[in-house]
Amino acid sequence: MKVAIFPPNSMILADMIVRGGHEPLVVQSEMKQKVTSPEIDAPPFNMTEEDPIAGLKYAAIEVPSGVRGRMSLFGPIIEEAEAAIIMNEAPFGFGCVGCARSSELTVFSLRRRNIPILELDYPTSRDATVEMVYKINTFLDELNEKEAKSDD
Repeated sequence: MKVAIFPPNSMILADMIVRGGHEPLVVQSEMKQKVTSPEIDAPPFNMTEEDPIAGLKYAAIEVPSGVRGRMSLFGPIIEEAEAAIIMNEAPFGFGCVGCARSSELTVFSLRRRNIPILELDYPTSRDATVEMVYKINTFLDELNEKEAKSDD
């Protein structure tokens, strides 16, 4: 099952999803397509004129082009997701307002989808971390069971 993660660049969540037998949907794979595309002349300046236009599918024209450009990366992840794990209050909050608005729009869009979603608070202690790992593994096991039942 394809599982979107938020923050979309979390390597730890991606690894847990792979170990749980699922496919993580991460922004790195979307960026790989942009960076290795022969259409891009000078990575990391890898935005094309088409990216903000593609972002119009997810954000209005009044939204800054940077947000629409980011949504052109996050949008395919949202659309492909069959389940999602959202980490609330993760300390990744560096960056500009465009990053923050893109993050809010991504989480909002994931919540609007009718897919299984596990929302967790970022752990601040060892016990909370152990509990978080347990909840994620339980969620992934439940996805495996749902997938097995749908195959029958």
